[in-house]
Amino acid sequence: MSRVLKEPIAVLGGGAWGTALAIQLARSGRAVRLWARDPAHVAEMISDRENRRRLPGAAFPDSLQPEAELTAALADSRDVLIAVPSHAFRETLEALRANRPEGLRLAWATKGFEPGTGRLAEAVVAEVLGEGLPMAVLTGPTFAAEVGRGLPTAMTVASTDATFAADLADTLHGDHFRAYTSPDLIGAEVGGAVKNVIAIGAGVSDGLGFGANARVALITRGLAEMIRLGEALGGQRDTLTGLAGMGDLVLTCTDDQSRNRRFGLALASGKSVDEARAEIGLVEGAMAAAEVCRIGAGLGIEVPIAEQVHAMVDQGVPPLEAAEQLLRRERKPE
Repeated sequence: MSRVLKEPIAVLGGGAWGTALAIQLARSGRAVRLWARDPAHVAEMISDRENRRRLPGAAFPDSLQPEAELTAALADSRDVLIAVPSHAFRETLEALRANRPEGLRLAWATKGFEPGTGRLAEAVVAEVLGEGLPMAVLTGPTFAAEVGRGLPTAMTVASTDATFAADLADTLHGDHFRAYTSPDLIGAEVGGAVKNVIAIGAGVSDGLGFGANARVALITRGLAEMIRLGEALGGQRDTLTGLAGMGDLVLTCTDDQSRNRRFGLALASGKSVDEARAEIGLVEGAMAAAEVCRIGAGLGIEVPIAEQVHAMVDQGVPPLEAAEQLLRRERKPE
């Protein structure tokens, strides 16, 4: 039987995704404290009862309270959800370590390998906060704006701690939101990281006018790269062919709400990497491409799509040349 905990949950990160998840968690009636770094931004959210800067039009439920002070956000909260970009994940963990609640159970909605180290989030958590902590990742085919509006959505809560996974899923689950649990933390993390890289390739393919056949081929072969890498790192195939893998991959590759897809479209239109970043903002796949390639090389695993995205983003290879490199690959069994 589903149950929603009475104790508050802290959401660290006042961007669109952190706000959307805070809203969904609060829809169950659970007390949610949404922490953001900028006191002026927090003051606006308190006054407006919405996040007009990052998620306009999504009203806050009564049980959602924005907080400018981390200590206030964490008060009486053993459950903490981090929703920040991958490059800010370690810094947020260090701030949490200095204010660590008793009995901490930590979840995150951050997608990507740590830039520069290639570590998955669970490894960074263990390094900063120690081993043995109940951990979970929230991932799957979700756009913040649609979650904020209450549109039908499904996602995965992956954790090796079954009780923690169930508690989070019960709080998230609602009339228009389905939360599925999984014990495969690594597979869920790999899916969320790799799909962003493949989505850049899909955007490039569509931007070059290659058509629907090419897009579907790229998505399918991108899924093969994701599965190879995920299994080598300890993930499960079922996870990578489910919501956290294939589902998120299809969403991110096919809808222009995806920053990664739009980044690929921008590159294909002739814009430089810097121009595309200035136009779109943070693009997780652009940071992750080099890490996916480095991990693949270390494991002896082929990741040809990621390699060509890396070549475009980090080595200045023109999009058409990168596409031709993929098309000239040796024929082989599927």
